[in-house]
Amino acid sequence: MMDGYYDGSPGWGGWVLMILMMVGLWALVAAAVVAVVRRSGGSTRKDPGGSAGAPGRILDERFARGEIDADEYQARKAVLAAERRR
Repeated sequence: MMDGYYDGSPGWGGWVLMILMMVGLWALVAAAVVAVVRRSGGSTRKDPGGSAGAPGRILDERFARGEIDADEYQARKAVLAAERRR
């Protein structure tokens, strides 16, 4: 026997294991928070894949901001309409 030398403490190996377990616990908590935010609609993207209406919407926004004039707006809108009919 060790004649009372062992005091019952886990030693360095135990401390390292406890630290790793704590880091793992916080990683799980962070992953859970990210999952909850993603499921609750935390993303502001409304159209992730792009849609057929996106070019028209962009054209409308550019006209509303004054980047293009009415004549250019009408011409580009006609081109988009012709492309959709194909």
